[in-house]
Amino acid sequence: MNETAEIGIFGGTGIYDSELLKNSKEVIIDTPYGKTSDSITVGEFNGRNVAFMPRHGKKHTIPPHLINFRANIWAFKELGVKRIIAPSAVGSLKEEFEPGHFALPSQFIDFTKSRNGTFSEDGKVIHISVADPFCPELQNIILEVTKKQGIQIHEDCTYVCIEGPRFSTKAESRFFRTTGADIIGMTLVPECQLAREAQICYVSISTVTDYDVWAEKPVTAKEVMETLAKNVETTKKILMLMIDQIPEKKSCSCEKALEEAVF
Repeated sequence: MNETAEIGIFGGTGIYDSELLKNSKEVIIDTPYGKTSDSITVGEFNGRNVAFMPRHGKKHTIPPHLINFRANIWAFKELGVKRIIAPSAVGSLKEEFEPGHFALPSQFIDFTKSRNGTFSEDGKVIHISVADPFCPELQNIILEVTKKQGIQIHEDCTYVCIEGPRFSTKAESRFFRTTGADIIGMTLVPECQLAREAQICYVSISTVTDYDVWAEKPVTAKEVMETLAKNVETTKKILMLMIDQIPEKKSCSCEKALEEAVF
């Protein structure tokens, strides 16, 4: 395989294409964990090799609980990806996190139920640390870019990840608010922890699409897509500006994550 990339982007809900890449080529990678969500587009952006994959598939045919996260992360690793930027759609658990705003998670609470969240297998035990699940260098770049552009972003957020594909009941939504969490979604886990096991820098940037049902405003898929459609160009602008700001040499320790994690 001749194609390589240093930066990987997982397209979230509403972002299904890689139109920002030049000289692009579609790549299909076989993995030990089965098929990836879709083919991977590898191309160039301002002199950097970038790989793009829509985590729900190009036509949004894969629900959150059926995403093959292990295959997706493994494929990026195989391409040589060292850093992953992961846009996603989330609901708001706080009044001040308004639809259309952006949120930058720094912590997560895992309420998923059936996902395989590790590369640990018989003969290899990995106790990965996710005390701080996201790459601090990439988080700082997002904050610098959004603040310079005057984009409304909430930092240091806690993301509740639920199994999906259904939305929460009112009782669940009220409970999630009591945890102190700020936003709620369905795709962060195990994507971020698998990236850590693969020793790839990972950052999530979330578009707030709705108030979760605690606000007595039932969530609909139509509402989510309408908000995303309005924000998709802003998300792409953030991605483009981020890529330009990512330094060649890392200042984080993400690539050393396995040093004290493997028995």
